[in-house]
Amino acid sequence: MPPTPPFGYNSPFPSHFVLGVSASAPQIEGAAFTDGKGESNWDHFSRQPGAVFGGDTLDVAVDHYHRFDEDFALMAALGIRDYRLSIAWPRIHPDGGATVNQAGLDFYHRLFASMKRHGITPWVTLFHWDLPLPLEQRGGWTSRETVDAFARYAETVVSAFSGEVKHWITLNEIRCFTLLAYGHGIKAPGRREPEAVVNQTYHHALVCHGLAVRAVRKYGGDGARVGLTDNCDVCVPVTETDADIAAATAWFRDRNAHILGAIHAGHYPQSYLNRVGAAAPRVADGDFALISQPTDFLGLNIYTGHYVRASDNADGYDTLPLPPNYPRADPPWLHLMPQSIYWAPRLAHALYGHQSIFITENGCGYDDEPLVNGEVLDLHRREYLRSHLREVHRAIGDGVPLDGYFCWSFIDNYEWEDGYRRRFGLVHCDFQTQQRTPKLSARYYADVVRERRVL
Repeated sequence: MPPTPPFGYNSPFPSHFVLGVSASAPQIEGAAFTDGKGESNWDHFSRQPGAVFGGDTLDVAVDHYHRFDEDFALMAALGIRDYRLSIAWPRIHPDGGATVNQAGLDFYHRLFASMKRHGITPWVTLFHWDLPLPLEQRGGWTSRETVDAFARYAETVVSAFSGEVKHWITLNEIRCFTLLAYGHGIKAPGRREPEAVVNQTYHHALVCHGLAVRAVRKYGGDGARVGLTDNCDVCVPVTETDADIAAATAWFRDRNAHILGAIHAGHYPQSYLNRVGAAAPRVADGDFALISQPTDFLGLNIYTGHYVRASDNADGYDTLPLPPNYPRADPPWLHLMPQSIYWAPRLAHALYGHQSIFITENGCGYDDEPLVNGEVLDLHRREYLRSHLREVHRAIGDGVPLDGYFCWSFIDNYEWEDGYRRRFGLVHCDFQTQQRTPKLSARYYADVVRERRVL
């Protein structure tokens, strides 16, 4: 018998490796005030003058609430068998309290039944930024009341769907609904609070992560798996030398100490506490027993990064500024850096010991993607996907425990403060007619999924 060939450039992905797509409830569902759904922080924020490009709201989005069966048929036709979605908290607990909206539960039962008919496995995120407005009005993520409300919500959802869902994600991108929302003011609720308040929102989110893990362990049933999705800060060593790799490792540890580092250590690392000083978050008894519970996987949302090199300064590294003409997609923050998707899971594995890592989002957004003669030739997205998948493949070959990749996003959708002008989808959506058209990138990704290798 010939020897098994090594994992090389054209090797297929491992047989267990998941290739899926992602989306979120507030960005695609629409039906913002249908069947008892309560108003969310984003429903409210989008109506504030100047908060969202063009004054766009989430009211209709891509009408997935009424078109999910059509969408899953299209997903299945493209060969997609794994889909990361989220549950809308205000659809389940409209007032953020204990009252349960049965119509909301019924909707998701119908949705999961449709996924099953189309052979698609759900990966469910419990919180993807849409907070019930009454909770926001009583302090939102600055308040411990939100933590208590989330505990009820997580138990309600996991109990209701334990027979249909086995893959659970606790929270999506803590930095976005804390720092960007309460510090920078660019996401709902649009507040600009002092550092101590922002740090407390981080902590409340971490406790909610722990409460969600507890809910899955208690109510998820046999085979249930759970993990966090983090948009960690990412760096790429300028050269793959020992010195620059050590610098990148130190940078990654410092920049992620308050989330991944805290979860792993079971307390806030001293380096983080030294840096924030009197602005450190308040920690209640038992918080870190929840926060540091073991999980089954780590999800990473990777889009871009920073270049780092070794330095003689106290930190041991320099973060390098990008030149003005460095290539990027249309979002000003989305610089094209494929190696980031290699180094983030490699460093997370090395520093925190994660044995199962999923890329739960990776993609790129562009404003001008016209439908011409029935197709969208988004070759820029095809190149983005291919270059990043190549780095995912490389990481696997180097022993990083990467078990899956989810492309963001399945379909053009509501892109938060950028409204509907910025398109991340593999599938083009005409927001006036709701016509769906797979782009060239969708066909490319479908081929990758079918062949199970980078093409």
